[in-house]
Amino acid sequence: MECTDHPKQKTAYLTFDDGPSENTAKILEILDLYEVKATFFVVGSGGETERDLYKQIVKRGHEIGLHSYTHDYATMYSSVDLFIEDLEKLEKAVDESIGFIPSIYRFPGGSANQVSQKHGGSSLMARLKKEIEKRGYLFFDWNVDSGDTKSYLVDFDQIIETVLKSTISKENAIILMHDAPVKTTTVQALPEIILGLKKQGFRFDILTPDSFRCQF
Repeated sequence: MECTDHPKQKTAYLTFDDGPSENTAKILEILDLYEVKATFFVVGSGGETERDLYKQIVKRGHEIGLHSYTHDYATMYSSVDLFIEDLEKLEKAVDESIGFIPSIYRFPGGSANQVSQKHGGSSLMARLKKEIEKRGYLFFDWNVDSGDTKSYLVDFDQIIETVLKSTISKENAIILMHDAPVKTTTVQALPEIILGLKKQGFRFDILTPDSFRCQF
């Protein structure tokens, strides 16, 4: 697909995977404070409190996308049928909460992940990509990894440094971060990441099928 984006200014897309959690609520407050919008690729296995955050994400003007119901690689990447079963459970959970099913998706581990080969064979990801597109989704990877999953709890200064070093030479940056319950230092790093990106000349936007037609 052809990439289309803002023609005159660098654009940063803050994306958060594996939530929502109590960290999501904190991230939403920070985003409001700095008047920045982001994209959240959500999971579905949380309780009622976590699912209420789906509504907050949408209400505050952010984009919500699907990620995985269980995030269990061994199961969801073992066959197309089990992948779709996981996806449909997430679709149902999100639809029941916000009244619609999002049109964007992110594969756990990314669309070029190797772990799927272990569980479902070398051709599985190609088949899953076709299935996702057939179901009307646009899937997004990333071209900047914050590194916040390199260990259980990465120092927030390291997360800031990793992001801002990686974005210097980019015109469009899709930045991978995580709002899972354990990722408290990602929350701590977020204000400095936003300020640093602004100093680098970035504007901020959300990922949608209409605003950005490309995968990284």
